[in-house]
Amino acid sequence: MAELFSADWMQRFMEQWNAEPELSDALAKIDFDSVIGYGFPGDDAPRGVLIVQKGKATAAGAYEGQTLNWDLRASADQWGKWMSNPPGMMGLGAAFTTGKIKFQVGDYKGMLKDPRMAGPFIKSFSVMGRA
Repeated sequence: MAELFSADWMQRFMEQWNAEPELSDALAKIDFDSVIGYGFPGDDAPRGVLIVQKGKATAAGAYEGQTLNWDLRASADQWGKWMSNPPGMMGLGAAFTTGKIKFQVGDYKGMLKDPRMAGPFIKSFSVMGRA
């Protein structure tokens, strides 16, 4: 298995993202465009990046200084827990409140208030587990 958020892992994540209608199709309906970084607390930069255009992931790989719309950080253990048992809205809210997930960049509260984005965001954790 490739290292979490490595270029190879991010490529598999992109494929799984695009194969999941509750994620890519749902975000396509709202013309969601974003550059999303994934990584670990304490690192200077995220490890991996996913570029999404109109809901579909169009590029993925190692982070190389791209300007991010979202930068999500959690411990490797926490990412692993969410990939095997994805959080619901309450679990994600608790994780944010307790600092288990950090948004270095991005409007977490605004995203959660918009069900068109919140549902797909939560779905992304189960998709990660397939990567």
